[in-house]
Amino acid sequence: MIKNEKLKELIAKLKNAQNRFKKEFGLSDIVSNSKIFEVLIANTLDHKLIPKLSGARDAVDSDGQEYEYKHYKKTSSNHTWTFNDFTDSTIKKLYLIKAVIFAFIDDTKDLPCFDWYYSVPGKDIGNYLNIETRKIKNNRKMINVGPGQIEGNLKIKKSFVDRDMNFGKYAFYIKEIFKIAQEIEVITNIKQILTSNKFWEMLVSLETGHRIMSEQAGHDAEDEEGNLYEYKVSKTYSWNFQDISNEVLDKYLKDKEIICATVDKSSFKVLDIYRAPSQKIVKLLKKKLKDKKKKFKLKGKTLRRLQVSISKSDIGKIIKS
Repeated sequence: MIKNEKLKELIAKLKNAQNRFKKEFGLSDIVSNSKIFEVLIANTLDHKLIPKLSGARDAVDSDGQEYEYKHYKKTSSNHTWTFNDFTDSTIKKLYLIKAVIFAFIDDTKDLPCFDWYYSVPGKDIGNYLNIETRKIKNNRKMINVGPGQIEGNLKIKKSFVDRDMNFGKYAFYIKEIFKIAQEIEVITNIKQILTSNKFWEMLVSLETGHRIMSEQAGHDAEDEEGNLYEYKVSKTYSWNFQDISNEVLDKYLKDKEIICATVDKSSFKVLDIYRAPSQKIVKLLKKKLKDKKKKFKLKGKTLRRLQVSISKSDIGKIIKS
C-alpha cells in the first residue's frame, strides 16, 4: 500500500503518461530497462521507435532503414557499450540494418541529454564482432565495445548532437516522464528509477517495507535491521536468474530472502509477492543448472549462458519444505 499521497499521485501520473504514449505510438513499458533513453535517442535523430516484436530492431528512419541502439550514461560504472549473448545468427542480422547507434547520455542534468554518438554501419559492426567474438574463450560471446575500438579499429568519428531538445515527436513525453521520475526519486531516495527494473522494485518495496539500494551496492534491498534481499520482478509467474556464477551464488547467500514478485506493467500493480530463503533458492538454482548442463551434453551441445528460471510451483515447494 502506498502511504505517501504525493508518491501515489506521481505513480498515477507516470502510469497515465505511459498509457498515452502507448496509445499514440504503440510502445508499452517505457519506464523499465532504460527504455526512455532510447526514446530520447530516437527523438533527437528523428527516428521512429519500433514496437518490440521478435527480431525487431529499435528504430527506423524516414526511408525505412532500421537501427539498433546502444547507450551508456555518464553516471554508469562501465563506459562501454555491451553486446550480450551474440550468436553467429544474431551477428548476421546486423548486416541487414543501416547502422548501430552507440550513444552517450549525460544523465547528470535535470533533463538528461543525448550528447554525442557513433553511427556504425551494420555491415561494419557485424564484421568486427564476427572476428572479435571468436577470440573470446567463454561460451557466452559477450563483448564490450568502447570509443577507442570504434575510432581505432573501425575508423569512425564521433558525431555531436545539436538538435533542440524541445522539438521532436517524443519531446513532450520525454520531459514529462523525466520530471515525474525525478520527483519520485526525491521522495523515495532511489536513484536512476527508470533504469533496469528499479521502478518495479520500488513498487514491490512499498509492499515489503524494504529500502531499495543502489546498483553499486550489489544487493537490491535491505530492511530496518540491515538484512539484505534480492528482488526478482516479472510480468509472469516465472523468474529468470542469469549469469549463475559461483560469485553470484555467493552473493545470493548473503541475502536473507529472495523476493519473487509478479507485476502488471499496464496497471502499475504488484499482483503477488513470494518470499523464499536464499539458501533454498541457491540449492534449487544449482540443481536446475546441473540438470540443464546434462541435457545439453546429451544433445552434444554446450550450454552458452548460465541461466535458469524458477516458477511459482518451484517457490511453492520451497516454502512448504
